[in-house]
Amino acid sequence: MNAISAFVFDAYGTLFDVNSVAATAEAVAPRQGGFLSQVWRTKQLEYSWLQSIMLSPAAPRDDFAALTEKALDYALSQLTIHADAAARTRLLDAWLGLAPFADAADALASLAPRPRWILSNGTRAMLEPLVAQSSLVAHVDGLMSVDDAGIYKPSPRVYQLAVDRLGLAPGKIGFVSANGWDAAGAKASGFTTFWINRNGLPVERHAAAPDYVLGSLAELAALAP
Repeated sequence: MNAISAFVFDAYGTLFDVNSVAATAEAVAPRQGGFLSQVWRTKQLEYSWLQSIMLSPAAPRDDFAALTEKALDYALSQLTIHADAAARTRLLDAWLGLAPFADAADALASLAPRPRWILSNGTRAMLEPLVAQSSLVAHVDGLMSVDDAGIYKPSPRVYQLAVDRLGLAPGKIGFVSANGWDAAGAKASGFTTFWINRNGLPVERHAAAPDYVLGSLAELAALAP
């Protein structure tokens, strides 16, 4: 930890609980909200990976807001849920008000005065209001969006954004994510990685293991010198 000069955090699923969308989904589709939010999130990630692989002049990349909308339409169709324009807007707006995890603010505060940045698939228009209305706003020093790289995680071009912005060697940056595939991508790019493994999942097999496997952000805070 003493060798780390700055920290970079994933947003969705790491600092902010994507499962908080389920409450809005349940209001729109009673008794199906949990499944709707799960299918939606799964397809959202799948589309980000597929668009990165398929990227070409004939298949340009959608930004994360557009991709999230397309994933919602897929999930609604799969579950045969009718949602009018107002309901769709309500569901999409839920991504602008995700609840931060209970231990997120204290974990970020414990890492000061080292810079603490977010590097996310989200657009700035999604991330800025999300952070601004949350308890994390006082503990986040800056935001980086994959839009500046023109591709989604886990492309090395995305992680290079943090290296360039912070002016540090990758190993001097602590990358924190609750997504195993994201931690693997950062590790492959040379970062010191902290995987927040809240669900006790196995370590990914296709890449090097993360440097630290922790059960919560509170455990990250406990490591801070």
